[in-house]
Amino acid sequence: MATKLPKVPIVIVGMGWVGGIIAAELTKAGHSVVGLERGKSRNTQDYYHVHDELRYASRYELMQDLSKETVTFRNTSKQRALPMRSYGSFLLGDGLGGAGVHWNGQYYRFLPYDFEIRSKTIERYGANKIPDGMTIRDWGITYDQLEPYYVKFEQMAGIGGEPTTPANVGAMSKAFPVGPMKKTPAMKLFEDSAKKLGYHPYIIPSANLTEVYKNPDGIERAPCQYCGYCERFGCEYGAKSDPVVTVLPVAQQSGKLDLRTHSNVTEILHDGKRATGVRYINTPTGEEYIQPADVVILSSYLFSNVRLLLLSKLGTPYDPNTDTGSVGRNYAYQVNGASTNVVYEDREFNMAMGAGALGSSFDDFNGDNFDHADLKFLHGANIRFTQTGLRPIQFQPAPAGTPKWGAEFKKQTLHYANRTLTVAAQGSSMPWRHHYLDLDPEYKDALGLPLIRLTFDFEDQDRELVKYIAARTKEIADGMGGTKTEMHDSIKQYNIVPYQSTHNTGGTIMGSDPKTSVVNNYLQMWDAENVFICGASTFSHNSGFNPTATVGAMAYRAADGIAKYLAKPGPLA
Repeated sequence: MATKLPKVPIVIVGMGWVGGIIAAELTKAGHSVVGLERGKSRNTQDYYHVHDELRYASRYELMQDLSKETVTFRNTSKQRALPMRSYGSFLLGDGLGGAGVHWNGQYYRFLPYDFEIRSKTIERYGANKIPDGMTIRDWGITYDQLEPYYVKFEQMAGIGGEPTTPANVGAMSKAFPVGPMKKTPAMKLFEDSAKKLGYHPYIIPSANLTEVYKNPDGIERAPCQYCGYCERFGCEYGAKSDPVVTVLPVAQQSGKLDLRTHSNVTEILHDGKRATGVRYINTPTGEEYIQPADVVILSSYLFSNVRLLLLSKLGTPYDPNTDTGSVGRNYAYQVNGASTNVVYEDREFNMAMGAGALGSSFDDFNGDNFDHADLKFLHGANIRFTQTGLRPIQFQPAPAGTPKWGAEFKKQTLHYANRTLTVAAQGSSMPWRHHYLDLDPEYKDALGLPLIRLTFDFEDQDRELVKYIAARTKEIADGMGGTKTEMHDSIKQYNIVPYQSTHNTGGTIMGSDPKTSVVNNYLQMWDAENVFICGASTFSHNSGFNPTATVGAMAYRAADGIAKYLAKPGPLA
């Protein structure tokens, strides 16, 4: 029997970047908020012994327990989906701060093209350029509308970057609050080669602080130590901007946040038109609670947002056969695989040192910054060289043809560990009618609830993109003065292993048509006006960039929308 708790004004489900930002903004405005986080609490003291590659990078200390809840996967609807039993393609964070704790800190705004991708593509190339089955659409918001919220995120997080950005990236109304990261010798080789080819490289904007910084909320933090333990790790210095050291302390210090960890939400309660609250389980005790609320905010990771809506029967599930419904539509991933290794016999680099966002990149082949008229794909990729800290267990480079084990393998990997640089690309991912999320009819979690099912595969669009972009990475690599280069220019069938990217998007997409989108441009749900759904699940495709900047900017805009709704309930225009 569930215990019914006293009604509260606002309940937030998931306390990562999105939940933390919204909680901070609403509590600063005087609103009382209940924050429900299914994982445990965390702070910087938990990471004093974090430099343990085996524990965190290989055994996934900060990640979700897949024996209790996971994702099932298949390439097509004709296949039987099987559960991901061990971590592979992507990493699902768990605990206070969510994936915001174990990210690298690479910060990119999406391009203006991204937000109006359908109309801009048709305007330049005609409607026939969009292949049958590709479901790209305008987001219902423009870059200029979102730009002030990018600024808010940057000022809060202390994003560091160059004073000006290239012309082929969106204009900035305010410079980054601190300067860029250091430029390593390898970064200079990459930039010099790119410039000689006429491209426009820049140091990657970084959420790893580059100097002591106090943000507008009065949170002061120390700079990055370039230790190389960012992705899959928490930062013991608090230098990497994450929710636990930035926005959550603001909300907690307000006295208006009731933060409840170990609280796993299993259902949104509603009457068909409005949410009335949520049902959750205290994971250590198994006790069940009902938390009534005036406003429900979903701010969990993509798979959890979609799954919770489907479990709650809130919104219309997407049906790929009829192309109707909205919840689960437009799943998109990230298309990687285009890269070139540069091997040096007469020079070594210190590849163990680095930072999650240490590197340089350029966008001359991202978005629609280049002519696609004669190409068999849309969008493109951010091309970059990063020096994120290559640790000994997982980084074992060797030339093609080297045995995969034994004495020769050891000899070659030791020799090339600091003699191999990689020019890589992070490619966009377009949505397709047959790529979607739904509930698995067979597999269930530890509570007996259906798991989320992912149906996805790479398309000819993706293979053509990788082939084209790989040739661009080789151009850069060939100019970096190495002994030889090795290009990788193909991808085949998508599989749930090995690791590729944690940048999943879609499933509760935003738009202007309630029939084909779940939320409006304030992330307010069409089918229940007092429900707001935030995070990368609202993206209708994925860019050639990391999604965190846009996730954060949209969270700030949603917080404005929620404040307007609290003052005057009703649909937001």
